[in-house]
Amino acid sequence: MSNIIITDSSLRDGNHSVKHTISLDSIKRYCQAADSAGVPIVEVGHGNGLGASSLLIGEAAVSDNQMLCEARKNLPNSKLGVHVIPGIATIEKNILPAIDVGVDVFRIASHCTEATVAKSHIEYLSKNNKEVFGVLMMTALATCDELAENAKIMEEYGAQAIIIMDSTGTYLPDDVKCRIFRLVDSLKIPIGFHAHNNLNYAIHNSIVAIEAGATYIDACIRGFGAGAGNAPLEILLPVLDKYGYSVNIDFNKIIHEADNVLDYLVPKVPVSAPVNILTGLNKLFSGFEKPIIKASKLNNIEYSSLIFELGNRKLVAGQEDLILEVAQNLNK
Repeated sequence: MSNIIITDSSLRDGNHSVKHTISLDSIKRYCQAADSAGVPIVEVGHGNGLGASSLLIGEAAVSDNQMLCEARKNLPNSKLGVHVIPGIATIEKNILPAIDVGVDVFRIASHCTEATVAKSHIEYLSKNNKEVFGVLMMTALATCDELAENAKIMEEYGAQAIIIMDSTGTYLPDDVKCRIFRLVDSLKIPIGFHAHNNLNYAIHNSIVAIEAGATYIDACIRGFGAGAGNAPLEILLPVLDKYGYSVNIDFNKIIHEADNVLDYLVPKVPVSAPVNILTGLNKLFSGFEKPIIKASKLNNIEYSSLIFELGNRKLVAGQEDLILEVAQNLNK
C-alpha cells in the first residue's frame, strides 16, 4: 500500500469558521501537538491564505508574519505550509517574507479553470528550489477535461504536486474517482485531494481519492474548517489504517488532542446543517455560510432563496461582497 502524506489544514481552513480569529496561543498549542504526533505538513494562515486579511474578505486577529513565526517556532519536525492565491498574495509582499520565516511548502491556488494566473508564483518558487504545489479550487465547476488541462498547466510551470479542492462539498464518490483517475493518468507528479463535508462524504471521498491514485490528503482536527468542515483527521487516520495505508502519524496523540482542541481551538465542531447542504448542492464555496446567513437576516429573506440565486450566478470565493447585493435585490 502507498504511503499517504497528510496535510493538516486546521490552522488555515479552520480560520474560516471563526472569522479568522485563531490566536497565537492556539497556533502554538496545536503546532506543538501536531508536530509531536508526526503530522507531515501543517498549513497555517488566514482562511484565504497569505495577504488575505482585509475588510472585504475578513480581517485576521494576527498578521501573517506573526502566525507563521509562531508556527515555525513550534514545528521543529513538521513542514510548515501556506495557501497562496495569486491576485491576493504577491511574490514580493507575501511570498518573500514567508520564505524568510522558513515556510516549507507553498500551495499556489487558482480557480479550477484559471491555472494561468499561478504562472509567476509557481515558476518563481520552483526556480528558487522551494517545495511548491498547484491547487485547483472550486473543482465541482469544471469538467474532468478542464481539470486535467489546468493541472497540466501548473505541472509545466514547475508544480511538484497538484491538489484538487472540493471547495463546495459537492462531490459524490464517483465524481472524485473520475477526476483523480484522469489526473493520475495525465500527469507525472503526485495528486492530492481536499474534501469538504457538506454532504457527509469527506471521509468516503478521501478514501476514494486514494484508491484512485491520490497520495496527498488534507484533513482537519475535528473537521475544523469552513462551512460543514473538512475530513476529520481523528477519523481519517484509523480508517486509513483499516484500509492498510501507512501515514506515520501517532493516532493516540491525535485522538487525545481531538478532545483538547475543544478548550482552545475549536469552539464548535462543524456539522452539516441545512445551509451547508444547500450550498453544497448549489456548488457554492463552503466559506459563504456565515455571509449568506447574515445577508438573509438583514434583508428578511429565506437563505435558501439566496443560495439558489448565488448558485445560478456561480459565485466563487473572493466575491463575498456580491452576497449582500444579491440579497438586497431579492428583497425588492
